[in-house]
Amino acid sequence: MRAHQIVKTFGATAALRGVDVVLLPGRLNRIEGANGSGKTTLLRVLGTLLAPSSGTVEYAPLGTDSRRARPHLGWVSHEPFCYADLSGRRNVELAAQFHGMDVRAAWGEVSERFQLGRAAERPLGTNSRGQRQRVALARALVHRPAVVLLDEPTTGLDRQGVAQLVRVVEQELARGAIVALVSHDPEPFGACPQARFVLERGRVVDGR
Repeated sequence: MRAHQIVKTFGATAALRGVDVVLLPGRLNRIEGANGSGKTTLLRVLGTLLAPSSGTVEYAPLGTDSRRARPHLGWVSHEPFCYADLSGRRNVELAAQFHGMDVRAAWGEVSERFQLGRAAERPLGTNSRGQRQRVALARALVHRPAVVLLDEPTTGLDRQGVAQLVRVVEQELARGAIVALVSHDPEPFGACPQARFVLERGRVVDGR
């Protein structure tokens, strides 16, 4: 997956200024930088939530068509962005249905993997922060996406929740997914093979 000369402007403000990054599978691609450096903007461009003002993102082997790439992406943010009035199970089932999966089989797999339990049968808005994040992970990964995008996913999680998230990231890397992470606290992921891209004022100033 490659972003080539990505520029993103909002009015007169340039959030990204000719960003080039290559994200490879099997390693954690860390996107770092101070507040306002363009990290989340870049992640949103990679995740097709924002169209670049210029430049291209190539989703090998799908090319540069974001519409074709979108079904192969999984997104997890610091907010679950799930339907709070629906149960956790129903949130996951809707995602599985959208991707044309067998809903019952998909639920059985992710409910065990993420230890969702009985709490997932209640309206999601009544669940704890950790439970909501587990549902968000299950929903994002139910279709085994080729690209996993994580935007501050540890926010509000306790130690157990962070440990579970790290295990999930390790599993995704092991199956060959491309995983990109924006986080102010990358330390929990230190054991993962990784690459690092540092942004400053919308440009990559360090990439290795």
